[in-house]
Amino acid sequence: MEIKILGCGTSMGVPVVTCECEVCTSNLPENRRLRASIWIQINGKSYLIDTSTDFRQQALREKINHIDAILYTHPHTDHIGGIDEIRAYNFKQKSKIPIYGHDWTLNDLKIRYSYIFSPQVNHQGGILPSLEPHLITKDQSSIKIDGLPIIPLWLRHGNEDCLGYRIKSVAYATDCNYIPSETLDQMRGLEFLILDCLRIKPHRTHLNLEQALEIIEEIKPKKAILTHLSHDFDYAVWNKKLPKNVVLAYDGIKLTTKE
Repeated sequence: MEIKILGCGTSMGVPVVTCECEVCTSNLPENRRLRASIWIQINGKSYLIDTSTDFRQQALREKINHIDAILYTHPHTDHIGGIDEIRAYNFKQKSKIPIYGHDWTLNDLKIRYSYIFSPQVNHQGGILPSLEPHLITKDQSSIKIDGLPIIPLWLRHGNEDCLGYRIKSVAYATDCNYIPSETLDQMRGLEFLILDCLRIKPHRTHLNLEQALEIIEEIKPKKAILTHLSHDFDYAVWNKKLPKNVVLAYDGIKLTTKE
């Protein structure tokens, strides 16, 4: 299995528009962060987790030529804003693409992108994305896509539930400020944990550095990669300060497992 981090930035990305801090004006490539999403290749299949606002740029950079399914974490704009770009894959693949998410995500998508999910008979625009929604509920301990078992990880993102996902020995848990104990139990024995870490100071809806490191110490993955990073984090500075099994993500980083 191969995982590419397409983007590891916050909703504003890095550099932040109008900001002149040292990170936002840095020439270091690792300090340039598109909005958060990942690409998974396994068993000859290609899956996305989220279609970020920057998905078109990410897909061109990584040469993503096929998508078999999309897993959504939640419906905040930075995680779904690239959904319209999926129409290019429908046009090429000549088939619907299944998407997966919980009720908040699917309901919100249907409202905000009604032209996709409830197209008018007299639609005269261009090609529309063709997507097949699949609801994930809390009574599902796992789902299967193309025969691949995937464990939904229920997280708290402020006052809302957000989904992370575990695929074999890799877990992706972005946009959360609290992980319930039962979800932590589902995240043990990991080779890679890709975990939310917005900033240094506490935040109402995201993990900060201290909280993220506490979770990593609790579940002890072989390696943890911090994502959804703000301009608090200068890659060259902070990567040297972290525990030896923890690194900051950067756009395009590749993780490979033997599974």
